[in-house]
Amino acid sequence: MKISNVEFVISAVRPNQYPDDALPEFALAGRSNVGKSSLINRMINRKGLARTSSQPGKTQQLNYYRVNDRVYLVDFPGYGYAKVSKVQRQQFGEMIETYLSEREPLKMVLHIIDIRHAPSKDDVLMYDWLKHYGIPVCVVTTKADKIPKSQWPKHVKIVKEALGFRPTDRHVLFSSETGLGRDELWAVMEGMIAESEEEAAETEEVSIE
Repeated sequence: MKISNVEFVISAVRPNQYPDDALPEFALAGRSNVGKSSLINRMINRKGLARTSSQPGKTQQLNYYRVNDRVYLVDFPGYGYAKVSKVQRQQFGEMIETYLSEREPLKMVLHIIDIRHAPSKDDVLMYDWLKHYGIPVCVVTTKADKIPKSQWPKHVKIVKEALGFRPTDRHVLFSSETGLGRDELWAVMEGMIAESEEEAAETEEVSIE
């Protein structure tokens, strides 16, 4: 996708704060410090729009980024960070569950996994959660530049086996440093956007008839 316009819109914590323009939404979920902000910056070709931090747990809301006035990237709070209080973890969980179970414009969750490490229990729980709600998911194994290319298949296999990865889901190997996987990931999202636009057009035709 050629990026012509990107805007940070809002940090939302409640449904009444979510944008109401019904653009397709793609949420990014992953454990703290997995590189979600870096991935967003690479996807939109902006170095600092999504703020990266060496301090895990910094993102505590749903951060909305509007791209080309056509789609939203929604950055979730990172999960699994021990120093976040139990109350905060519960609040994050409730906020994310509400979003996942009720947000109609959500088209897919990009589940971000560090390819260097086997998925954590929280990663597996998140994946199972997405399957429970029937939400399309693309597993994005990032930080691919940190290990030799020859080791990619081995590490991808470990990730997929630990998650119980379904063949119907998508997977993209990614590097925020080199841009590996950027075009492929946009193509996945473009496909979902096209499907939603076709469904909307069909619904409109039926209502007119």
